[in-house]
Amino acid sequence: MGGLLRNRFSRSRSRRSFILFGDWTRNLGSAASRRQPRLSFRDRFESWLLKLILGTVNIGTVNKRSLVVWERAGTRWNALERAGTRWNALECVGMRWNEFVLVGPLGNFKRVRLVMCQRFWFFVIVLFVLLRPVWGADRPNVIFLMTDDQRADSLGCMGNPVIQTPNIDAMASQGVVFDNAFVTTAICMTSRASVFTGQYAARHGVWSFSQNFSSDQLNDTYLGRLKAAGYRTGFIGKWGVGNPKSADSVLDFNRGFPGQSRFFEGDVRKKQGRHLTAKLGDQALEFIEGCKADQPFHLSVSFKAPHCQDSSDIYSDQFPSDAAYRTLYQDVVLPRPATAAYEYYDRMPDFLKDSMNRDRWAVRFRSPARFQQSVKDYYRLITGVDAVVGRIRQALEKQGLAENTVIIFTSDHGFFLGEYGFAGKWTPHEVSIRIPLVILDPRDKTGGQRRSQTALNIDMAPTILDFANVEIPEEVQGRSLKPLLHANAEDWRDSFFYEHWFNAGGRIAPSEGVRTSRWKYCRYLVLGEEQQGTARWEELFDLDVDPQEKVNLANNPSYAGQLDQMRSQWREWRQKAR
Repeated sequence: MGGLLRNRFSRSRSRRSFILFGDWTRNLGSAASRRQPRLSFRDRFESWLLKLILGTVNIGTVNKRSLVVWERAGTRWNALERAGTRWNALECVGMRWNEFVLVGPLGNFKRVRLVMCQRFWFFVIVLFVLLRPVWGADRPNVIFLMTDDQRADSLGCMGNPVIQTPNIDAMASQGVVFDNAFVTTAICMTSRASVFTGQYAARHGVWSFSQNFSSDQLNDTYLGRLKAAGYRTGFIGKWGVGNPKSADSVLDFNRGFPGQSRFFEGDVRKKQGRHLTAKLGDQALEFIEGCKADQPFHLSVSFKAPHCQDSSDIYSDQFPSDAAYRTLYQDVVLPRPATAAYEYYDRMPDFLKDSMNRDRWAVRFRSPARFQQSVKDYYRLITGVDAVVGRIRQALEKQGLAENTVIIFTSDHGFFLGEYGFAGKWTPHEVSIRIPLVILDPRDKTGGQRRSQTALNIDMAPTILDFANVEIPEEVQGRSLKPLLHANAEDWRDSFFYEHWFNAGGRIAPSEGVRTSRWKYCRYLVLGEEQQGTARWEELFDLDVDPQEKVNLANNPSYAGQLDQMRSQWREWRQKAR
C-alpha cells in the first residue's frame, strides 16, 4: 500500500500549501511503527495554539484522536471538510516524518506536509487565537421556548398588571419585544408545523394531529438544518406534529411527547407529584449541562402550559397549576373582558353560537366564580413557565454559555378568556391569533427595545437559522426577524394570510382571512367547500378604531368598497400561500 502511494505521488505533487495538526499515529498500512520526532519548544507552543484554535472543528478521527486540516485557497485558509466529507490520516512507508496522506471515502488521496516552523504562521496563529471569540459569536447557541394557548397580553412586559412573569420581563428589558406578533393558523399541530418549517399550512399541508412530517420536510425544518450544520440539537415537551420519535434523525436529545400529556401523573385534584412544567425544566437543565463550549447547540422547549387539561366535566380542574402557586393571585379580582357581555355572543351567527368555542366556554367561564378560578389557574400555569425560564438562564450562566446564547420566547397561538362568550381559539379574532414574542440576543447590549412590525409564527424557523448562520431553505415563506433587532426595517410585510381548515367533525368553523395593519377580513367557509373558499359568513373590522372587534362592518354599505378590496387581497393571498 505504501509503494502504491509512493508511485502515485511521484507522478503528481500538489503545489498547494497545507497546514495540518493532528496527533501522531501508527502506520496504518504496515505493522511497523514510526517514532515520533522531537519538537522544539516553539513547535510545541504552536501545537498548543492550534489546539486552542481548531479544537472545536471535527474533520475526522484516527484511533480516536482529533485531526484538523486547513487548506490554503488564495489568501484564505479553509477546512478541507466539505459537504460532510470525512478524511482520515495515514503515514506511509518511505514518506518524510512530517508528511501525511489524506485518504478520502472514495479512495482519493492528498499529500500534505506538517508546517510548524515558519515564523509567519506563528503570528497568523496568534491572530487566530485573538479572533476566536469573534468566530464563536457567528455561531451562537439558540434556545426556542414556546408555550401553548398563551395569549399576547398574558405577560407583565405586554402590559398585564396582574400576572407575575419576572424572568420573561427581564428578557424583555434586555432584548426586543414584538408588539404585533401573530400566528397564521390558531390550532396546535398546524401552527407548530408552520413554526418548524416556516411555511403556511397551504404549503406544508399538516391538518391532522397524527400526521408526521415527510423525510424531506423534516430535514428542512430548522431542527434538520441545524443538525446538518453541526449543531447539537434538543427537543423537549409537546411535539405536536405526529410522533416525536419520527424526529430522532435530527435530534441528539429527544424528550418530546405525543399528544397533550398530563400536568400530573396521578389524581389531578390532589396535585400529587412533580408538575409537568417543572419536569420539562429539569430536562432542559439536563440538556444544557451536557453542552460544551466547542459545539454550538439548539434547544427547543415546547411547554404544555397554559393549555387546559381538556374535559367535558364542568367541575373538572381545567388548568391544573403547580401546588407551589396555589395561593398566587387568590386576593385579586380579575376584570372580565368587555366583549364577554352577552350582547357580543348574541351577534354571532348560529354556527358559531353552537360550536366548540361555546362548548368550552360552558366548562371554563360559565359563571363569575368559574371565570375567576379558570383565569387565575391559567395565570398560575404561565408563572410556572416563567420560573423555568429563570432556571434555564441561571443554568446558562453557570455553564458559562449565557453570553453566546440567543433566547426566543413565544406561543403557538392565542386564547379566548370569555370574549364573545367563547373559549379556545381557532377563529381569526385578535385574542385567538395574537401571541407574545420576546427575543434576547445577549451580544446586543441595546436592550429594552420594542418593534411594531408584524411578526408571524412562520418567521421562527428563518429567524433561528439566520442567528445560526445556516442557509434558509427556498420553500420557507416567513422572514428572519434578526434584522429588526437592530433597526426598524422599512421594507416589511403590510399584511398576512390566515387559514384554519380543521373542523373537528363540524364543531369548529373553518375560516380564512387577511389582516393588514388596519383592516381585518374574516371569511368563514362552508363545510366541505374549503378548497373552493365558499363563504358562509364574512366579517370586516377597522382595527384602528375598533381593536376589540366589536362592530362587524361587512354588511355596512358604506364599507362595500373596502370589503371588495379585502376580498381581492384574500384571493391573492390564497394563491401566494401555496
